Amino acid sequence: MKYFFWSFFALSLIWSRDIYAQKHKTPPAEDVQLAKELSELFPDESVAYVENYDRISFDLDRGNDKVTVNQETTIYLLNLDSRADIHHASFYDGESEITKFEVESKNQKRTDYRIKDEAYTSDELFHNDVRVKHVYLDFPVNAFTYDIEIEKEIRDIKYFTNMYFIEEYPAAQRKIEIEIPSWLYLELRELNFENYDISKTVIEGKNGTKIHTYVMKMAKAHHEDENAPGPSHIYPHIMILPQSYTDNGEEKKIFKTTQDLYNWYKSLVDELENDNSDIIDKVQQLTRDAATDEDKIRSIYYWIQDNIRYIAFEDGIAGFKPDEASNVYNKRYGDCKGMANLTKQMLQIAGFDARLTWIGTKRIAYDYSTPNLSVDNHMICTVYLNDKPLFLDGTEHFNSMGEFADRIQGKQVLIENGDQFILENIPVSQADFNAEEIQYDLELIGGSLQGEVSKNFQGESRSSLLSYFHSLKNDRKDEFLEYYLSNGNGNINVTSIETSNLEDRDLDLNVNYEITVQNAVSEFDNEIYIDLDIDKELANYHMKERETDFIFNFKKDLHSTFKLKIPDGYKVSHIPESISLKNDDFQLSVKFEQEEGAIVYKKDFRIENAKVETKDFAEWNGFIEKLNNVYSEQIILTKG
Repeated sequence: MKYFFWSFFALSLIWSRDIYAQKHKTPPAEDVQLAKELSELFPDESVAYVENYDRISFDLDRGNDKVTVNQETTIYLLNLDSRADIHHASFYDGESEITKFEVESKNQKRTDYRIKDEAYTSDELFHNDVRVKHVYLDFPVNAFTYDIEIEKEIRDIKYFTNMYFIEEYPAAQRKIEIEIPSWLYLELRELNFENYDISKTVIEGKNGTKIHTYVMKMAKAHHEDENAPGPSHIYPHIMILPQSYTDNGEEKKIFKTTQDLYNWYKSLVDELENDNSDIIDKVQQLTRDAATDEDKIRSIYYWIQDNIRYIAFEDGIAGFKPDEASNVYNKRYGDCKGMANLTKQMLQIAGFDARLTWIGTKRIAYDYSTPNLSVDNHMICTVYLNDKPLFLDGTEHFNSMGEFADRIQGKQVLIENGDQFILENIPVSQADFNAEEIQYDLELIGGSLQGEVSKNFQGESRSSLLSYFHSLKNDRKDEFLEYYLSNGNGNINVTSIETSNLEDRDLDLNVNYEITVQNAVSEFDNEIYIDLDIDKELANYHMKERETDFIFNFKKDLHSTFKLKIPDGYKVSHIPESISLKNDDFQLSVKFEQEEGAIVYKKDFRIENAKVETKDFAEWNGFIEKLNNVYSEQIILTKG
């Protein structure tokens, strides 16, 4: 990895020198003025699109009985800073091809820009057939410009799912033109257009075509927020819904209804051979000693969670078609579709009614009322037990059976049912399902805080911790527990750790240990100053620099209690004020109380929907500011 970075860096320097070597003209006054105006509108940006223009048209490929898509992109890039260096990229795959990628600049004579064409790699993918054409662009002075022309062909319209207005850089004008021929029945669904300046015109073209033109003025770049909602929730875009086309008077369906979408998915599943001879013995072994049907399902499901490694895999049709169950079983890895198919086949061998199930995670805004390939991004298995659906997601390690990750809770699923399909929804758990209970019993001994700690984790607070714990090598697990329980703080010493069975995902996770905290107690004359809070949850969760909702991994329900014994001869002279905040989405409170001979400090943080919405940022940030003040205050005990 280091070699690649430095090689790439060195190559970039060579490219940069090549461009510097080219004589360039001073940018014209109108470009300088435009750069100034755009810089005032987008002060945090170094480059902007003066125009970003996509023209979409369609052709009929009778030889393959498909509708093809032609995408012509014209980009005019302008530097807003004293200099800038960027890469501009365009992606394609086995179902598409970039037929033109040209770069020009009116500021210099250069014509031989080094456009690279290479496989796209990602840490999240094991293998994929995505390729990228990209070019390094150096903007040596303010108002320097580049013109880029790209032409791309998509060989099957079903893979052309949407067009977004918001991109990597801001745009003075973002324009999308879609020309629909008279023989193609295609719906353009406009989503998230509210609060954006987007105009639309429709005119008649040649031979009965209709040309739909959308123009967005002064479009900001996409947000850089982490833990943000998926783009389909927040950015304006056009969903492309090709329903059918007419050829020689015959109507041919594409995705006119959800049934058409299911039929295509089913056609891919029907191509599977599913030779399960390698799997039969393992299924018999896993179910031999199971007392009930539920135990049999659980045994198979947990074996898949524990023994099949999830690795995303997108390679042509494999982005939609499940892998053979025997391949996943023998390789011991697969993507969500392969793992779902293995779950189905193993359960069917055991005599259960198991079915493949398509689903879009919460990152996707759509449901199956929209027949489009962008509606889902995940696959699980549904098994019917006592005529009720039980959903199994093998990619979620250490979820107990009947427990679902927040990312799919409430989402609609498409379940195979022969030539038909069934629509259901994943059950939704409340925040208290993920409860985390923490109890500290502490006292002052020799200038340090010492005592016992008890922690209980349920639901996703349990499964997420267990999943990470078991991802570690065996020789690092004890080290991780100590590090986790001490918050990585060298002043905290954790000993005598006792846990519940870390292999049993059906039980709550309990951890008990002894703790010693150094440098949390200071004594001056007759007073003792104590930093009592060790964990300081939510301390860094300010939402001041965000423009989008903040999405937590799962709903939170934390209950933490510190009980500090007051030393003999001392009384409490200062404790922080209690604070609270409550609305429909979260209830947050910090409370200090005095009991006989002790200070009791309680934190209750409940986040109902696993998110903080932008409309609540002012309230939220106000509480976090108060919370950090509490965390920075010390408890003061006075002798006498």
